[in-house]
Amino acid sequence: QVQLVESGGGLVQPGGSLTLSCTASGDIFTINGMGWYRQAPGNQRELVATTTSGDSTNYADSVKGRFTISKDYSKNTVYLQMDSLKPDDTAVYYCNADIRGWLSRSANYWGQGTQVTVSS
Repeated sequence: QVQLVESGGGLVQPGGSLTLSCTASGDIFTINGMGWYRQAPGNQRELVATTTSGDSTNYADSVKGRFTISKDYSKNTVYLQMDSLKPDDTAVYYCNADIRGWLSRSANYWGQGTQVTVSS
């Protein structure tokens, strides 16, 4: 079993910055990919950014040029640097990971979510 723990959310003014972190723990043999999704009230959960075991990254059009995803798989951690934040970025941000365990096949996991609020 794998657990994902996010941190770094909070309240920030428009134009400000936040950095989210997500660390995986448990039965981890290899991390195939990690990423961030978000869900605003009344909306479906949507992709924000993902990264694979290599150098590949993918961003939602709405965050390109403002958000940067990075990883340190030696620490089983993925980061999301969010700059030039807008009120529309307000949402619960969820970490997602595709991980193969020593004792299990690859599986997809979700964190509990961290609230990001952009408001003056």
